[in-house]
Amino acid sequence: MTSMKKHIATTLTVAILVTALAVPAVAEDSAIRVSSYKGSTLEVGERSGLIIGPSGTDYTVTSSDPDTVAVEQVLTFWAAVAKAEGSAEITASNSAGESGTVTLTVGPATPDTPEAPADGNSVSLTDNLEIRQEIVQLVNQTRKANGVSELPINEALMNAAQVCSNRRYTWHHAPEESQAAVDAGYPYGFGDNLTVFTGTVDAARRAVDNWVNSLGHFETMIDPRCDCIGVGVTQCDGITYCYLFLGIPNSVNFYA
Repeated sequence: MTSMKKHIATTLTVAILVTALAVPAVAEDSAIRVSSYKGSTLEVGERSGLIIGPSGTDYTVTSSDPDTVAVEQVLTFWAAVAKAEGSAEITASNSAGESGTVTLTVGPATPDTPEAPADGNSVSLTDNLEIRQEIVQLVNQTRKANGVSELPINEALMNAAQVCSNRRYTWHHAPEESQAAVDAGYPYGFGDNLTVFTGTVDAARRAVDNWVNSLGHFETMIDPRCDCIGVGVTQCDGITYCYLFLGIPNSVNFYA
């Protein structure tokens, strides 16, 4: 029984869901889904990646008030930039005339605080956001091509995955990964993939290709039980560390 629990725990991790943190602002009841990685409220000067679905489509993104919230395109991804206090409606549209919106509110900036050292327990959870979003897109494309649903980002899993990648693990540490998820806030288990490689160029594609070409990692990536996704990416001294966490609702956390 003990060995069985350890085996299951290797593939399942859990945390306690904090609704206010884990649920981003999302446009509902529209053909196009638009959400903000950091939620519906930003501080002046803050940037937040925009999550637009379905993936694999070119979108045009506009702001109703660019002086309050501007939008910028970085490669194939879009980001919102908080310029001044107030609210603005962000609209994403495709060539078919379909659109979706999300409203972002900007509040005053908080005073700067000294930056903590990146020791794996106190880290920047928004590091390499563009690469992480690209991995989400590529994983969802892979899932769609294999007949399973695309997954929305879960902020708690994004944060837990980033904490683990910042620790620069080169093999799985099930108890620590589970505890990271508990600390971030997620109530169920998750399947997780890890890949580490030399180089930082085209990191998202290399990470997903590594998982596709490994049977166990590929099965985790297209697991139909999963309902949300989190990704962590750390690049240090020319080496890239990538974690993929896929939430499995109603599964058990043996470390919580």
